[in-house]
Amino acid sequence: MAKLKILTEYFEFLKNNKKWWITPIVLMLLLFGLLLVFSQSSALAPFIYTLF
Repeated sequence: MAKLKILTEYFEFLKNNKKWWITPIVLMLLLFGLLLVFSQSSALAPFIYTLF
């Protein structure tokens, strides 16, 4: 439940302060973090490393 509360607070912050430009930055950071996590623990690691 705590994770859901964080998301609702984040969207309320964006709505109240009109900071919608932060959303793509946060999404890209999350995707990059997921890429790092999956590249270390999967058989796809050699293929992901070729992207960089």
